[in-house]
Amino acid sequence: MSLLIMLIAITFVVLIVKGLVIVPQKHAMVIERLGRYHRTIEAGLNLIIPIIDRHRPITIVRYENEQKLIRTEKRIDLREVVLDFPKQQVITKDNVGVQIDGVLYYQIMDAHSAIYGAENLVLAVQTLAQTSLRSEIGRMELDQIFESRQQINDRLQVTMDEAGNKWGVKVNRVEIRDIDVPDDIRIAMNKQMAAERARRAHVREAEGYKQAEILKAEGDKEAEIQRAEGEKQAISLRAEGEKKAINLVLQAAEATGASLDPKDVMRYLIAQGYIEALPNVAKQGDRIFIPLESTSLMGSVGSIRELLNAAKIPGGS
Repeated sequence: MSLLIMLIAITFVVLIVKGLVIVPQKHAMVIERLGRYHRTIEAGLNLIIPIIDRHRPITIVRYENEQKLIRTEKRIDLREVVLDFPKQQVITKDNVGVQIDGVLYYQIMDAHSAIYGAENLVLAVQTLAQTSLRSEIGRMELDQIFESRQQINDRLQVTMDEAGNKWGVKVNRVEIRDIDVPDDIRIAMNKQMAAERARRAHVREAEGYKQAEILKAEGDKEAEIQRAEGEKQAISLRAEGEKKAINLVLQAAEATGASLDPKDVMRYLIAQGYIEALPNVAKQGDRIFIPLESTSLMGSVGSIRELLNAAKIPGGS
């Protein structure tokens, strides 16, 4: 009797020990009871009923050195996982064959859906990512692929999110890591880029020359305007001075009781200009010629100068 009790006690202890399940942090485990889903146990110490309850394993795909490894695990990893799937051949819209190397960041959010939503969760996620990437690349030309990487990544993430909801998976990021093009296409692209850079250099040089010419023309125009304005002001000042001089001479004539014709005053001012210019003219040669009209102009200088002296106006001496 005591032996039977001891066996029962040992059996009970063994069942209790086997029923204790420790789940690490950020992991979960799906428990089935008699073949049906029972519950999902979280991180920590949990108790299940041996024989009646059992865990449902999950199939995981990994790539190591481009070798595909498939294994089953009891615990479901709830951390973000990096899936670096191998390169795949893709045909662009302009019929260029390129190899795309992508990487996928996903996280299991619902362990129940991850187990029962797909037979092989990781393989389903990877296959959907590859087919979606092939579809996106097939709608673009080669040049657009290099310019629209972020747009491709965003559209892939939207597609993966729609499918991942029923699998209990959240796709955080899909990235195109590398695009490998054939050698002949790469050489042609390099030549095209060199030609484009040369074209841009010529365009910028032409734009710079055009801008310089515009600025030069504007500067010349402004200089001409300033020069004309200066000449205008100089002529105006000269005319004002001559007007004052004529008025002074006429006032002098009136003071002495004489009568002068304004034309005679103009001849007097012109004659004074001749007289002031003669010394400078004579320096340039031994022989000079004076117009005949200038002699008659100088004849009136003496009479007008006497009037100025009589009126005591400067310029009469």
